[in-house]
Amino acid sequence: QVQLVESGGGLVQAGGSLRLSCAASGRTFNNLAMGWFRQAPGKERELVASITRTSITNYVDSVKGRFTISRDNAENTLYLQMNSLRPEDTAVYYCYAKQYGIDYWGKGTSVTVSS
Repeated sequence: QVQLVESGGGLVQAGGSLRLSCAASGRTFNNLAMGWFRQAPGKERELVASITRTSITNYVDSVKGRFTISRDNAENTLYLQMNSLRPEDTAVYYCYAKQYGIDYWGKGTSVTVSS
């Protein structure tokens, strides 16, 4: 089992920044493939960014150049640095982990970007 707990969401003005954190426990963190998803009201959940066990990253086009995903294996923590935030980034952001074909999810943290 993997437990994931997100933090760092909140209300920010357009153009501002937030850093999301995801604390993981239960399995060896550096063996997990991880990512951040988001779900805006009335929309489907989408993958925002992912990072492999060897720290290869991937981003959805809409956040490239603005968001950075990273992991600290010593602290068992996943991060999402979000800069130049836009109102369309408003969503609940979920931390995700995968190992041995099993998906794990956090409960989400809400991000609201005001215009």
